[in-house]
Amino acid sequence: MTFRVLGVGSSLRDKASSTTALSVALNLASKYGAETRIFDLRQNKLPLYDPGENDSSLEIKKITEDVSWADALILSTPDYHGSMSGAMKNFLDYFWAEFAGKTFGYICASHEKGLTAMDQMRTAIRQCYGWSMPYGVSINDREDFTDGKMNPKLESRLDMLARDLVVYGTILRQQFVKDLGESANTFASRYRK
Repeated sequence: MTFRVLGVGSSLRDKASSTTALSVALNLASKYGAETRIFDLRQNKLPLYDPGENDSSLEIKKITEDVSWADALILSTPDYHGSMSGAMKNFLDYFWAEFAGKTFGYICASHEKGLTAMDQMRTAIRQCYGWSMPYGVSINDREDFTDGKMNPKLESRLDMLARDLVVYGTILRQQFVKDLGESANTFASRYRK
């Protein structure tokens, strides 16, 4: 079974460093045997989440298919005042139920370290019963890009994230799926159909 990784980019800025880094991370995940897809919220805008609405737009159908397909996700956001982008928060509001048993990696573009924004994404994913990598990749445009080109240190950090997400994510996902099929009292048992 091929491990599947969905990258979700949430910057609404053209040529955003967070989205560029996400694309690189997904290419690196492919190097480790993963099948990858990207969903760029700049190009595929989701309507504001309304729990009372049953939105069946093409954007919602496409991203629902992608999130269901994925075994793991990489969430990428700019740091807006110590938090994730509104587009990312809106995405998380839509798909919380589909995150259980999946592993998440994080990328944050920030003039600081983006730790608060990544912690907020981790908190949201934990509340949705997803697994999080214990570290994320922080990007500082001035330090990590020269003349629009990514420096090797950033690429190395993204490579580590991609490798670890595929290796550890595969183990967690396989156990979660196995537990779905067993009768034992497990974390996965609440998700049996």
